[in-house]
Amino acid sequence: MLAIGTPAPEFTLPDQNGTQHSLAAYRGQKVVLYFYPRDNTSGCTKQACSFAERLPQFREKGAVVIGVSKDSVASHKKFEQKYGLPFPLLSDTELSVIKAYDVWKEKTLYGKKSMGVVRSTYLIDENGIIVRAEGNVKAAENPQQMLEMI
Repeated sequence: MLAIGTPAPEFTLPDQNGTQHSLAAYRGQKVVLYFYPRDNTSGCTKQACSFAERLPQFREKGAVVIGVSKDSVASHKKFEQKYGLPFPLLSDTELSVIKAYDVWKEKTLYGKKSMGVVRSTYLIDENGIIVRAEGNVKAAENPQQMLEMI
Protein backbone atom coordinates (compact mmCIF):
# COMPACT_ATOMS: atom_id res chain seq x y z
CA MET A 1 0.00 0.00 0.00
CA LEU A 2 1.07 3.55 -0.59
CA ALA A 3 1.99 5.66 2.43
CA ILE A 4 -0.51 7.93 4.15
CA GLY A 5 0.41 11.58 3.68
CA THR A 6 1.84 11.11 0.19
CA PRO A 7 0.34 12.47 -3.04
CA ALA A 8 -1.99 10.01 -4.75
CA PRO A 9 -0.68 8.95 -8.17
CA GLU A 10 -2.39 10.84 -10.98
CA PHE A 11 -4.34 8.82 -13.54
CA THR A 12 -6.70 9.05 -16.49
CA LEU A 13 -8.86 6.00 -17.26
CA PRO A 14 -12.15 5.32 -19.09
CA ASP A 15 -15.31 4.46 -17.18
CA GLN A 16 -18.13 2.09 -18.12
CA ASN A 17 -19.38 4.64 -20.69
CA GLY A 18 -15.96 5.33 -22.21
CA THR A 19 -15.74 8.73 -20.47
CA GLN A 20 -12.23 9.59 -19.29
CA HIS A 21 -11.73 10.32 -15.57
CA SER A 22 -8.63 11.97 -14.12
CA LEU A 23 -7.84 12.24 -10.44
CA ALA A 24 -7.05 15.94 -10.96
CA ALA A 25 -10.68 16.54 -12.01
CA TYR A 26 -11.77 15.62 -8.47
CA ARG A 27 -9.62 18.21 -6.65
CA GLY A 28 -11.72 19.91 -4.00
CA GLN A 29 -13.58 16.67 -3.21
CA LYS A 30 -12.70 13.64 -1.14
CA VAL A 31 -12.21 10.54 -3.29
CA VAL A 32 -12.90 6.98 -2.17
CA LEU A 33 -10.87 5.01 -4.72
CA TYR A 34 -11.48 1.31 -4.39
CA PHE A 35 -9.75 -1.47 -6.30
CA TYR A 36 -11.52 -4.77 -6.78
CA PRO A 37 -10.58 -8.03 -8.55
CA ARG A 38 -13.42 -8.65 -11.00
CA ASP A 39 -16.88 -7.59 -12.15
CA ASN A 40 -19.85 -9.85 -11.36
CA THR A 41 -18.16 -11.96 -8.68
CA SER A 42 -19.92 -12.33 -5.34
CA GLY A 43 -17.52 -10.26 -3.22
CA CYS A 44 -17.13 -7.53 -5.80
CA THR A 45 -20.90 -7.34 -6.27
CA LYS A 46 -21.49 -7.05 -2.50
CA GLN A 47 -18.90 -4.29 -2.25
CA ALA A 48 -20.20 -2.32 -5.26
CA CYS A 49 -23.84 -2.58 -4.16
CA SER A 50 -22.93 -1.52 -0.64
CA PHE A 51 -21.10 1.55 -1.97
CA ALA A 52 -24.14 2.29 -4.17
CA GLU A 53 -26.52 2.09 -1.17
CA ARG A 54 -24.39 4.53 0.79
CA LEU A 55 -23.60 6.90 -2.06
CA PRO A 56 -25.98 9.66 -0.80
CA GLN A 57 -24.14 9.61 2.55
CA PHE A 58 -20.75 9.82 0.83
CA ARG A 59 -22.01 12.77 -1.21
CA GLU A 60 -23.27 14.51 1.96
CA LYS A 61 -19.70 14.31 3.26
CA GLY A 62 -18.29 15.79 0.03
CA ALA A 63 -16.92 12.50 -1.27
CA VAL A 64 -17.09 10.67 -4.57
CA VAL A 65 -16.76 6.90 -4.98
CA ILE A 66 -14.75 5.42 -7.86
CA GLY A 67 -14.18 1.71 -8.51
CA VAL A 68 -11.19 0.37 -10.48
CA SER A 69 -10.50 -3.09 -11.87
CA LYS A 70 -8.70 -4.60 -14.84
CA ASP A 71 -12.00 -5.49 -16.51
CA SER A 72 -12.92 -3.96 -19.87
CA VAL A 73 -15.22 -0.98 -20.41
CA ALA A 74 -17.84 -3.41 -21.83
CA SER A 75 -17.63 -5.64 -18.74
CA HIS A 76 -18.03 -2.60 -16.48
CA LYS A 77 -21.08 -1.48 -18.48
CA LYS A 78 -22.79 -4.86 -17.98
CA PHE A 79 -21.91 -4.78 -14.25
CA GLU A 80 -23.29 -1.24 -13.91
CA GLN A 81 -26.52 -2.09 -15.73
CA LYS A 82 -27.11 -5.36 -13.89
CA TYR A 83 -26.86 -3.74 -10.44
CA GLY A 84 -27.75 -0.08 -11.16
CA LEU A 85 -24.36 1.19 -9.98
CA PRO A 86 -24.42 5.01 -9.84
CA PHE A 87 -20.68 5.78 -9.80
CA PRO A 88 -17.73 5.44 -12.20
CA LEU A 89 -16.13 2.04 -12.70
CA LEU A 90 -12.74 2.64 -14.29
CA SER A 91 -11.15 0.16 -16.66
CA ASP A 92 -7.41 -0.39 -16.16
CA THR A 93 -6.69 -3.19 -18.64
CA GLU A 94 -3.01 -2.16 -18.83
CA LEU A 95 -2.70 -2.36 -15.00
CA SER A 96 -0.94 1.02 -14.92
CA VAL A 97 -3.04 2.53 -12.12
CA ILE A 98 -3.44 -0.78 -10.30
CA LYS A 99 0.35 -1.09 -10.13
CA ALA A 100 0.86 2.62 -9.31
CA TYR A 101 -1.39 2.17 -6.27
CA ASP A 102 0.48 -1.01 -5.27
CA VAL A 103 -2.52 -3.35 -5.30
CA TRP A 104 -1.22 -5.89 -7.90
CA LYS A 105 0.14 -8.71 -5.75
CA GLU A 106 0.82 -12.41 -5.68
CA LYS A 107 -2.22 -14.25 -4.36
CA THR A 108 -2.74 -17.88 -3.38
CA LEU A 109 -6.01 -19.68 -4.08
CA TYR A 110 -6.34 -23.38 -3.33
CA GLY A 111 -2.56 -23.64 -3.11
CA LYS A 112 -2.02 -22.09 -6.54
CA LYS A 113 -0.12 -18.80 -6.79
CA SER A 114 -1.07 -16.12 -9.30
CA MET A 115 -0.94 -12.35 -9.68
CA GLY A 116 -4.09 -10.33 -9.12
CA VAL A 117 -5.73 -7.27 -7.62
CA VAL A 118 -5.86 -7.28 -3.83
CA ARG A 119 -9.14 -5.68 -2.71
CA SER A 120 -7.98 -2.29 -1.39
CA THR A 121 -9.40 1.16 -0.76
CA TYR A 122 -7.78 4.59 -0.58
CA LEU A 123 -9.27 7.77 0.82
CA ILE A 124 -7.78 10.77 -0.96
CA ASP A 125 -8.37 14.27 0.40
CA GLU A 126 -9.41 17.42 -1.46
CA ASN A 127 -5.77 18.21 -2.27
CA GLY A 128 -4.93 14.78 -3.72
CA ILE A 129 -3.16 13.45 -0.62
CA ILE A 130 -3.71 9.88 0.62
CA VAL A 131 -5.27 10.07 4.10
CA ARG A 132 -6.29 6.39 4.48
CA ALA A 133 -5.02 3.22 2.85
CA GLU A 134 -6.80 -0.05 3.56
CA GLY A 135 -5.57 -3.34 2.07
CA ASN A 136 -7.16 -6.80 2.06
CA VAL A 137 -10.51 -5.28 2.97
CA LYS A 138 -13.67 -7.31 3.54
CA ALA A 139 -16.00 -6.62 0.62
CA ALA A 140 -19.25 -6.32 2.56
CA GLU A 141 -17.83 -4.20 5.40
CA ASN A 142 -15.52 -1.86 3.48
CA PRO A 143 -18.08 0.74 2.30
CA GLN A 144 -19.42 1.37 5.83
CA GLN A 145 -15.89 1.52 7.24
CA MET A 146 -14.88 4.11 4.64
CA LEU A 147 -17.99 6.16 5.34
CA GLU A 148 -17.09 6.23 9.04
CA MET A 149 -13.50 7.28 8.25
CA ILE A 150 -14.54 10.40 6.34
